[in-house]
Amino acid sequence: MTSASPATNPATALPCDDALRHELHNEVHARPPARIRLPALVVFVAVLNEGVSRAQECEHLRRLPWQSHLTVADLQRNFLRLRFADHTVKWERHSEFTRYSIVQPLPPGALLGASEPELLAWLRVDPDWLRGIPGRTVAAVKLVMLEHDLSDPQAALALGHQWLGGGGVVASLMGNGHSMAVTDFRLRSSGFERMLVIAAPGTSETRAGRISQRLLELEIYRLMALRGLPVAKSLVPTLAESEAALAEVTASLEGRQVSETELLDRLIHVAARVERATAEHLYRFSATQAYDALVRQRIAELREKPIPGTTTLGEFMQRRLSPAIATVAATAQRLGSLSQRIERASALLRTRVDIATEAQNQQLLAKLTRGQALQLNMQATVEGLSIAAISYYVVSLVLYLGKALKSAGLNLNPELCAGASIPLVLWVVWQATRRVHARLQLPH
Repeated sequence: MTSASPATNPATALPCDDALRHELHNEVHARPPARIRLPALVVFVAVLNEGVSRAQECEHLRRLPWQSHLTVADLQRNFLRLRFADHTVKWERHSEFTRYSIVQPLPPGALLGASEPELLAWLRVDPDWLRGIPGRTVAAVKLVMLEHDLSDPQAALALGHQWLGGGGVVASLMGNGHSMAVTDFRLRSSGFERMLVIAAPGTSETRAGRISQRLLELEIYRLMALRGLPVAKSLVPTLAESEAALAEVTASLEGRQVSETELLDRLIHVAARVERATAEHLYRFSATQAYDALVRQRIAELREKPIPGTTTLGEFMQRRLSPAIATVAATAQRLGSLSQRIERASALLRTRVDIATEAQNQQLLAKLTRGQALQLNMQATVEGLSIAAISYYVVSLVLYLGKALKSAGLNLNPELCAGASIPLVLWVVWQATRRVHARLQLPH
C-alpha cells in the first residue's frame, strides 16, 4: 500500500482560469449597497454619458477635495464611493448614463413640520462642481430620509404632504409598513424632483440604503424607459408613408400595369427607408422594454401597501408609463411587420420576374430549336450534295483509269466501266459518310 500523497496546492488544483472568471465573479460585489444614517439628504443626479469618457469623469471627480490622486484605473469597475468627514459621493457608470449620489446629514430646518425647506444651500459639495458634471441631465432628485412614528399613516402622510408644499402627492407604505414614500413627481425651478421617505424609528442603515437605492433606480429607469416615446412618435409619419408606398407597389404587382424595373426601384426605396429606421431606433425600442422590466421589478421590490385616499407609487407609474410603453411596443411591432411585408412583396416581385424570365427563355429555346432544325435540314442537303460530288469525282477517276488502261492495250470500254461503277461508288461514299457521323456523334 502506497502512502497518501500530500494535499494538492489550491493554487494549482484547477485548470487555468477563464479570462473573464474574476471579473464575472466580482460583479456581484461591484456595487455594494449603501449605508445611510437617518436623518439624511441624498442628492441624486443622473446624466447621459454618450460622448463622455471615463477620463473626463475622473478629471471631474479629481476636483473634489483631497481626490487629486484619482486615476482612470480607479473607475474601471464602474463604481466608486468617496468618503469625506460627514458625507459621501458615489459615482456609478452604466451603459447609457452615469449616476452621482451625495449622501449627507439632513439640514436642521428640513425635518417634518417644514414646508418645502431649502436643501441645496446646505449641499456639502460645491454647487459649481455639481453644475459641471460632464453629460446631459436626465434625472435629478433630492431625497430626504428621516424617522417618524408610522402607527398612524394618515398623520404621517399629512406631515409629508405639508413638507412637499401641498398639492397632489403619491404615497405608499413599503415592506411591512417599515417606511413610507411620499412624492409629487414635479420638477422644481432648481431642476430637481423631491422625494420624502418617512421610516419607522430604529430603521437600520442598510435598510435605509436599500430603500433609497430602489426609489432612485425606479425614477431613473422610468425616465430612461420613456426615452423611446419621442422616437416612436417621430416615426409615425415615416411608417404611414412607407405603408402607403408599399400598398401602391402591391397593387401595381396585382395590376401588371407597371414594369418590374420600376416596381423594383420603388420597393427598394421603401425597404431602404424602413431598414434605416430599424437600424437607427431598434436599440432604443429594445432598451425601453428592458428599462420597463426594471421598473416593474423595482416596484415589486417595494412591496407597497396603499394608504386610503392616495395612489401608490407603483399604480401612478404604471398608469403613466404603460401607455408610453405600449406605444413604443406597437411602433416596434409595426416596424417589424412592415419589414416582413416588404420581404413578402419582394418575394412576389422576384417570382414575377422569374416567371417572365422563364417565358423569355422558353421563347429563346424555341427559336434555337427551329434554327437547329433548319441547320440540320441544310446539313442533310449539303451532305447529299457532297455524296453526289464525291461520287462524281470518283467515277471521273474510274473513267480516266479506264481510258488509261485502254490506251495501254487493254480491250475495254472506259465509258461502260465508269457507268457500271456508279452504284458501287455511291454505296461506298454513303457508307463512309455514315461511319464519319458515327464517330463524331457524342455519347448520351
